[in-house]
Amino acid sequence: MADLRNNYQSRVQTGEMIDQGLRSYMLKVYNLMALGLAITGVAAYLGFNFAVQDNQLTQFGVLLFQSPLRWVVILAPLAVVFFLSFRINSMSVGAAQTTFWVYAALVGLSLSSIFLVYTQSSITQTFFVTAASFGALSLYGYTTKRDLSAMGSFLIMGLFGLIIASIVNIFLASSAMQFAISVIGVLIFAGLTAYDTQRIKEMYYEADGAAVAGRKAIIGALTLYLDFLNLFMFLLQFMGDRK
Repeated sequence: MADLRNNYQSRVQTGEMIDQGLRSYMLKVYNLMALGLAITGVAAYLGFNFAVQDNQLTQFGVLLFQSPLRWVVILAPLAVVFFLSFRINSMSVGAAQTTFWVYAALVGLSLSSIFLVYTQSSITQTFFVTAASFGALSLYGYTTKRDLSAMGSFLIMGLFGLIIASIVNIFLASSAMQFAISVIGVLIFAGLTAYDTQRIKEMYYEADGAAVAGRKAIIGALTLYLDFLNLFMFLLQFMGDRK
């Protein structure tokens, strides 16, 4: 009897350790994501304020929005995120984290143009709607016992279709098609938020070393950061008040 009781207590303690480790891991993921979003927001706001003064473009604004440099600003985040995704396993945790911060700042600089298109109040309102929606969806993905793998595969296929439709609409310039793309984009990234949260949770393994766990937390934060950012941008397209 004593052996059975000791085995049971050992299993309980092991389960508690795993739960505590998982909570710490997920908290780190969310903290990294939140800090990345904060860097993006600050970079976007400062970029806009340096680019536009007294409702006129400054020299920096002309470079950022009207010169060929704007393509560098637009494409640089894409290059950095591919570099981080493919090289993270060979990078130190500190280098990977720094790369993530650089990526977040470049995204913010590329998004500073939204202040030219939408009112600041509507951008703020859309951000809080996105935050509330993201929080609820991510909580569902974290707590649900349902396997979301099948849904995730369907959503990823839908994402590729959305990208193709967006490229086609660059040439068509159809407002009706753009509205449909925005609505479908919101639905896709809402689903991906829940799916990715569950997948990031399942990436946790209690025997991981500090470096492996740190890299997993960074790639998880990057994934949720992209889900949040895309959800925000698609919501802004039909919730934002244009200037």
